[in-house]
Amino acid sequence: MVIDFSIGKLIVTINEIQCRFHDNQIVLTASVDDISCFHQGLVIAADGGTVRWSIKLDNAVQLEQVLDVTGIQAQ
Repeated sequence: MVIDFSIGKLIVTINEIQCRFHDNQIVLTASVDDISCFHQGLVIAADGGTVRWSIKLDNAVQLEQVLDVTGIQAQ
């Protein structure tokens, strides 16, 4: 599933999430096993070993779409 948001696109599958930014060629990728989602703040955070990043989404609908596809339980 592709989810457009203000700073780019999320490409979400049952196995991984990619964030592609509009203004440059940066792509952040993480396995679903390394992802946490937070209702408060609408944040998706990746923390797997030496990889750490977080993205703030625009609205709760986008977060719910990520949760539906990945099966992640939000905190």
